[in-house]
Amino acid sequence: MTETKSYQRGSAATEICNVLRREILTLALEPGTPLDETGLSKRFNVSRSPIREVLNRLLAERLVEALPNRTTIVAPVDLMNFSNFIEALDLQQRYATRLAARNRSTDDLTNLRNLSDQYREAVHSAKAFETLQANFEFHNAVALAGKNPYVVRQYGELLSEARRLLHIHINFLDAQGRWDVLDDQHDDFVDAIEAQDVALADRIAHEHTVQFHDRFLKALQYRSDDDFQFETTDFLGAGARS
Repeated sequence: MTETKSYQRGSAATEICNVLRREILTLALEPGTPLDETGLSKRFNVSRSPIREVLNRLLAERLVEALPNRTTIVAPVDLMNFSNFIEALDLQQRYATRLAARNRSTDDLTNLRNLSDQYREAVHSAKAFETLQANFEFHNAVALAGKNPYVVRQYGELLSEARRLLHIHINFLDAQGRWDVLDDQHDDFVDAIEAQDVALADRIAHEHTVQFHDRFLKALQYRSDDDFQFETTDFLGAGARS
């Protein structure tokens, strides 16, 4: 379907990137889906130049992959390496939070409090996409507060990859009516960072990762209809009873 929206000068790439990012993160565009420049140009009614820019941005966020044959696809969700991913996330999350506790400024604290409030508002509104994005922005701000650009980049890549996993987790909680477990998850981070308690910041970050690991695995095992039984007579008639 062709988009009929007109874009302000210079805004097309940003707006199209926002649309595709949302579709990728919410799995509306499934992992492995080809992203053809010509097809996207027709869909958004723009030239191929802004589409190339969009795909480069999504590539930097590790949301798409460029194959050797120059085809671009939505990046796979690599569940086979989930344990390795969690190990890397745990190490980066702990170190980024330790650095934030050691190096944060007053402005960093104000920003973290504001982002924590935005995250809580998204949770209270039960908005899945807004929640995962607010979570990403908060943890990225933690990394920025640590003042180490290499950690910001490496931790940011893991956070970006984690967003689709978090979407699966949030969908599970939504099906269970358990949005409450996501509430106030960031206040303890900010309190430890404000107190410049490096050891406490490390422990909170580790517990946060373990919690995500356990809940995500539970989400993968969830079966919504385990307790739903059909009577054979519903399909085969009364004579099917033995």
